[in-house]
Amino acid sequence: MARYAVIGSPIAHSKSPLIHRLFAEQTAQDVQYEAIKVEADEFDTFVLDFFAQGGAGLNVTLPHKERAYNIAKVLEPKAELAAAVNTLYLNDEKTLCGDNTDGTGLVRDLQSNHNVQIKGKTILVIGAGGAVRGALVSLIESQPAAIMVVNRTVAKANDLRGVFKEKFDIKTSGFDRLEGKYDLIINGTSLSLSGEIPAISSERLSENSCCYDMMYGKEDTAFVAWAKSNGAAFALDGLGMLVEQAAESFLRWRGVRPETAPVIAALRNT
Repeated sequence: MARYAVIGSPIAHSKSPLIHRLFAEQTAQDVQYEAIKVEADEFDTFVLDFFAQGGAGLNVTLPHKERAYNIAKVLEPKAELAAAVNTLYLNDEKTLCGDNTDGTGLVRDLQSNHNVQIKGKTILVIGAGGAVRGALVSLIESQPAAIMVVNRTVAKANDLRGVFKEKFDIKTSGFDRLEGKYDLIINGTSLSLSGEIPAISSERLSENSCCYDMMYGKEDTAFVAWAKSNGAAFALDGLGMLVEQAAESFLRWRGVRPETAPVIAALRNT
């Protein structure tokens, strides 16, 4: 039985073991998957020991994605641009490899599950942390008309602009100077976890705007509730992104891509 795990701190809340169990049942794969709490000072030792003892793959969540990026010897292109890794595995030469499936998960959830197209659209991305950096890789590939990154610290948004300058001309702003209307507004901050919303005006919503929160919960997140109350055409949380990025990891490890719709439905009902 192939052994997999998700590692992070905290980790008890993780839905990844359930997601991958459902994937394994659906695709008849013989795998074991668990959630393991790993602290920052234990990360490198744990990862190296896990694979040395026959482990087949790891998902990496907060706060370790940058550490995973640093420990991987071979990086997939998306992981290299994102400077963050959420999927670790060994290649045929037993070399530790890193990939980032977060952006792919976001785009698949928007386009495949909700029929929200990105090509030719104007996008407002809120936040400039690691989650946003991973998402931007796949958003740019989807050929939007424009991307604006708004962040409390504009210098951090400008750093992202510099990273992607050869791929796309990202615009940046602070909240106080933000103008215009956007087809797609993505909350890449963790404010919803504390019941808060970013400091943006409802004037940023266009007639057919889609608002997407990378966070999720049993009830509407604060950002989703804000979007609904202000008339957004679509107000979506990040549960589908979680499942879609997990499916990309599963595909990387097992060579088969599971169906995500029944797994998303199952999670909505738990």
